[in-house]
Amino acid sequence: MSPGMGLSFTAMNPNSIESTMKESRVFPPDEEFSKHAHIRSMEQYRALYEKSLNDPEAFWGEMADALHWFAPPREILVDERPHARWFVGGTTNIAYNCLDRHLSSLRRNKAAILWEGEPGETRTLTYHQLHREVCRFANVLRKLGVRTGDRVAIYMGMVPEIAVAMLACARIGAPHMVIFGGFAADAVRDRINDSKASLVVTCDGSWRRGQVVPLKAIVDKAIAECPSVRHTVVFKRTGERVNMEPGRDHYWQEVIEAVNANSTPVPVESEHPLFILYTSGTTGKPKGIVHTTGGYMVGTHVTSKYVFDLRENDTYFCTADVGWITGHSYVVYGPLLNGATVLMYEGAPNFPDQGRLWQLCERYGVTIFYTAPTAIRAFMRWGEQWPMKADLSCLRLLGSVGEPINPEAWMWYQRVIGNARCPVVDTWWQTETGAIMLSPLPGATPTKPGSATLPFFGIEADVVRKDGTRCAPNEGGFLVIKRPWPSMARTIYGDDERYQKYFTEIPGVYFTGDGARRDDDGYFWLMGRVDDVLNVAGHRLGTAEIESALVGHRAVAEAAVVGRPDELKGQGLVCFVTLRPGFAATRELKQVLAEHVASEIGRFARPDMVRFADALPKTRSGKIMRRLLKEIAGGGETQGDTTTLEDLSVLAALRASDDE
Repeated sequence: MSPGMGLSFTAMNPNSIESTMKESRVFPPDEEFSKHAHIRSMEQYRALYEKSLNDPEAFWGEMADALHWFAPPREILVDERPHARWFVGGTTNIAYNCLDRHLSSLRRNKAAILWEGEPGETRTLTYHQLHREVCRFANVLRKLGVRTGDRVAIYMGMVPEIAVAMLACARIGAPHMVIFGGFAADAVRDRINDSKASLVVTCDGSWRRGQVVPLKAIVDKAIAECPSVRHTVVFKRTGERVNMEPGRDHYWQEVIEAVNANSTPVPVESEHPLFILYTSGTTGKPKGIVHTTGGYMVGTHVTSKYVFDLRENDTYFCTADVGWITGHSYVVYGPLLNGATVLMYEGAPNFPDQGRLWQLCERYGVTIFYTAPTAIRAFMRWGEQWPMKADLSCLRLLGSVGEPINPEAWMWYQRVIGNARCPVVDTWWQTETGAIMLSPLPGATPTKPGSATLPFFGIEADVVRKDGTRCAPNEGGFLVIKRPWPSMARTIYGDDERYQKYFTEIPGVYFTGDGARRDDDGYFWLMGRVDDVLNVAGHRLGTAEIESALVGHRAVAEAAVVGRPDELKGQGLVCFVTLRPGFAATRELKQVLAEHVASEIGRFARPDMVRFADALPKTRSGKIMRRLLKEIAGGGETQGDTTTLEDLSVLAALRASDDE
């Protein structure tokens, strides 16, 4: 069956959302997996979930007790919405909990980070070695004048030192601000100026598709307009010659040799800021999401343990860049808080060929693999022959993150990568939530392809109408969270009024900005951003569901849908499609795909144009740049910053392609 999904704000009733989603497949947990899981049944899940809602102070107090506190909290929660404070009065240090706490156990000599560079170099850092490097770099920061509360910008490639820098900042109570290594100088400048960072940690360069990304040169251009920056520390990664200003710029490898490895962690209040992370894709003033120490620590620790069912002998591989929230929560903090072994990879997933990630999984014995639906659809397009070349029998759990996963991609992932035996945890959460909000628990939850299933412990999620009333089963509406949770963002840096708007759109609750529905079993089905909709002949159509319907056709590997001006309908639908191997880009197939969407969703959703593309314009993190596609669909020139594009040649090919 090829399921279709539709999201539309009807012209007659803008208070609710019309849902046309269809999916009936259900996969129960594997009995053998459940026997050894942390949560082994739906009865156990329900009991813990009810406790987490009925007595949240007791539940979260128990969760916090698993971690180290220099002083225990006096109060678990002070709920003063839209602001909430967690573990009030407690002092702790997240770097201590990620590292020092493990050193008195067998984890001392366990691998914390396994790393492979794009050219093929490898490194291993045990928990003892990682602790030593973090302590040394914490002393470097102190020596360069960084004090508790100072902001430190980190703009690096995917090398172990990016985690070292983050943990060193946390060790001395200096909030870090990681900037994705694909951003251009203007974006780097704006984030540094907004946070008023006093020091920047960077690399001379990083490797991507066999080419050097000149990180230090980009930093130089950015900080020429950043008066707050007093120092930079440059890690030598590629050996490129870079400009080094005496007194301001310092090579990592040199300054770290001048300090010792004795570094006492700073006990900080639970609500002390841990990091600022700027959301991507925004226009105008960057939006710096602030996360604090105690609540974020507890949230990422607990979700990592239960969602991924972490075990002592797991090798965990999350493909996200540390520059995004997934990299913060589920490459660095969550896994290390649990004493896990984390695999980090520096480069592109298809360099030197499309089998690189699967080779990594085989070589390092990866047991847990966590990636984005965008990546999964790219794997589908590249063909099954690549994962088939590797021995993936080591895998025991698969995860999805970043956007709603369409059912056919879910099925391919489960069948081809998981060999129809690995549970798939489709997780929903946001930069603002800090940790996973909706997800199956792999030993307990029956899964449905395309559904994020049920709320995590302590998360009271719901689907409501615009007026705040609860939607009926299978009625589309607005996804909200009705009570505070530990890992929630506390503010937007320097702009708390902007933060409060999250709680005023639908009064009294946190409005996620996503559309969703709950089915008869209470499972959540995400339907995309409610502001990412198109006005087509009186219908408000969500692009994510049209894209899912397209990918549900056997010929389609990936799709992106945008609107273009239409005098009659307001907006017309333009679909950019990449095909699976073995299918030809013909006019007949365009008609077939347009009719397929019409049959799955309705005639009102029939695309006005289907355009074939060898590739879609994406950032290095795998996000499709729909802004550029919209400009191409409208016949205009692509404008604005394109420096984060993975492959600039994709744009030229799209402009030259047949658009009949």
